[in-house]
Amino acid sequence: MIDDYLRRFDKTGRGLGLSLGQVVEVENRKGGGMAAEADLIRARLPGGVFWVMDERGDVMTSPGFADRLGAQRDRGAGDLTMVIGGADGIDPTLRDEAGMAISFGKMVWPHMLARVMLSEQLYRAASILAGGPYHRV
Repeated sequence: MIDDYLRRFDKTGRGLGLSLGQVVEVENRKGGGMAAEADLIRARLPGGVFWVMDERGDVMTSPGFADRLGAQRDRGAGDLTMVIGGADGIDPTLRDEAGMAISFGKMVWPHMLARVMLSEQLYRAASILAGGPYHRV
């Protein structure tokens, strides 16, 4: 399901100046909590702006997310990385460094479900920006 939405995003987004880089998973096998995981994430960030998915973040509509994604593209800020934290969430220092924190609501979601939801919202945002029929209100 994730791969399907990411393929759709890539196909729809390409003509809009949006493209998919890579999906990277960072595993904190040594333990050490959120701070250690944040260090592993920082080491894998390609540079540029990153946004985090965090329950303390901004709750927004799908068109609002599309607007933010489009504005990021229009600024010409380069690569945008989306970060989903582990079971303990996002380290506060990493969250503070992020360009934006986004929440899927007040509920906490399992990591893999958050990946599906984010990949679907990326595709939906590209469809909204393209004026496509996928997003209906």
